[in-house]
Amino acid sequence: SIGDASMMRLGGYFTIMQVIDYPRDLGSVEMALDPAIKRLNLRVHLDPIPSVALSADMPNTRVTVYGADHPGIVAGVTGALAAIGFNVIDLESESSGSAERPLYVMVIQGYAPEGVESVRKAVAPLREREGVEIGVHPIEAAVF
Repeated sequence: SIGDASMMRLGGYFTIMQVIDYPRDLGSVEMALDPAIKRLNLRVHLDPIPSVALSADMPNTRVTVYGADHPGIVAGVTGALAAIGFNVIDLESESSGSAERPLYVMVIQGYAPEGVESVRKAVAPLREREGVEIGVHPIEAAVF
């Protein structure tokens, strides 16, 4: 059965990442996928993992970063978040714009153990230091 899954276009490639619960060994998974891999000329990477259990942390905070693309944005933001114990659950980024006006966009969803205000305080110095706009917003849990 399929657990977590993420599908998106990355650099011109359509990428699928899945966690599956399969009672057989890794070799039998490779054999089952082999005809489709050959027919569609796919690249596949498989790793055994110990468990498909759900993460205990549900995202409670979304961080958005926009600015002129330059080295150090990801390191600065993730370093500030790590310093307050923020657990990154999902991170998406995109470089766009032009050579004259490069744009970098990053959206992070994660768990802030001390809440949204701790994240706002941690990333505030980065606005000036990295020259980026940073938004920090709570994520409300969906109840079905």
